[in-house]
Amino acid sequence: MRMVAVVLGGGMGQRLGAGMPKQLLTLGGTTLIERCVAAFEAAPGVDEILVVMARGYTGQVESLLADRYAKVTAVIEGGLTRPESTRVALSAIAAAPSPAGQPDDCGVLLHDAARPLVDQRIIADCVAALAVHEAAGVAVATSDTIVIAEDGVMHSVPPRETLFRCQTPQSFRLSVISRAHELAAADPGFAPTDDCGVVLRYLPEIKVHVVPGSERNIKVTYPHDLAVAEALLSD
Repeated sequence: MRMVAVVLGGGMGQRLGAGMPKQLLTLGGTTLIERCVAAFEAAPGVDEILVVMARGYTGQVESLLADRYAKVTAVIEGGLTRPESTRVALSAIAAAPSPAGQPDDCGVLLHDAARPLVDQRIIADCVAALAVHEAAGVAVATSDTIVIAEDGVMHSVPPRETLFRCQTPQSFRLSVISRAHELAAADPGFAPTDDCGVVLRYLPEIKVHVVPGSERNIKVTYPHDLAVAEALLSD
């Protein structure tokens, strides 16, 4: 099965307050988005890389990646929201001609450009999961007790052993994630924050399997996250 990694960098990272897309910030002297692309470039199970970037920054990223990453097929402009950027990427993958002899229903690994420390074990496990499953998401078991609260009042405590924190990549057969997003786009009352949630809501018959994540695979959202990533990089 052909495997396409999508590096989603369409957001502007307003919570980080950097004045530019956070994926263009540097970690150890290398931009976050380039670290993500390099990880998938090094992964034997990944055939192609599609980069989604915020409006006005595609040219800059094309120059940054030019002639350095053979698997990058395109840098395209994302949408105004995460789901819109995902749908733009899925449409681009579906429209691209498949290599001779490859099935049209390829595997898609959707990864946040704000997770620059994704490792080869995680990527390989996602690729392996798609060989036997239609959907899989990287997640880490929570070590904290989680409570459900409303209006500042705790209502219940779900069993901790059932709770996980989602990471990326989130991996799907193209036909599955495309259909799920098609249904989501027709529902104005739903604002998903990740792609596993889209499948769980609109294609409940599809089982989304868990790929073990890593505490190193952090998401850079706030300024202190970049400092944490720097510390993890130097370990």
